[in-house]
Amino acid sequence: MADILMPKATAVWLVDNTSLTFEQIADFCGLHPLEVKGIADGEVARDIRGADPIANGQLSREELDRAQTDSKYRMKAQKSRHAELLKPVKKAPRYTPVSRRQDRPDAIAWFLRNHPEVPDSQIARLLGTTKATIDQIRNRSHWNAANIKPVDPVSLGLATQMELDAVVQKAAEKKAKDDAKRGIVEPEGPTLAPASETGQVEEEPADFDEEYAED
Repeated sequence: MADILMPKATAVWLVDNTSLTFEQIADFCGLHPLEVKGIADGEVARDIRGADPIANGQLSREELDRAQTDSKYRMKAQKSRHAELLKPVKKAPRYTPVSRRQDRPDAIAWFLRNHPEVPDSQIARLLGTTKATIDQIRNRSHWNAANIKPVDPVSLGLATQMELDAVVQKAAEKKAKDDAKRGIVEPEGPTLAPASETGQVEEEPADFDEEYAED
């Protein structure tokens, strides 16, 4: 059976407009029969507007008519071009030019120093790197660790300022929510400088200087 677009909305329409059994509707929409019964009783999906699977090309009239005359028959969905177009498109991995790939460790080091609250998954997605590489730089086990210097990704041309600010802001908001849940109160005033201001830092933490000092 093909995946149904808007399964609950489709179930609402089938409950209201057909004589199908709860089991038939549940099978077609990928729901539990009790969910369909809840829809029929008005306890589930009250505010959901029904979606006609025939109109959107996911069910043929012949299939519906056959199912209504045979309660044991299970309808087969058909692929809808309309439904396919509405499916979210997964973004392709970020491509980094070969000439820029050698700069990624510096950008990763910049994130680890200036924005440790940004999760590795976001750093990997933004810079087109891997979590394994991030771990190697964090643990100083990277083959070129002695030559890695923190440089912001915008200066290196690995990301735009808007992309960088969006990642930093998202991480800051999540951290604030997590801190609030744990009862941690942040001091008044700004606690996270804009990413555009962290490209040049006059005073760097001593421990980071030692980790990434030049030979």
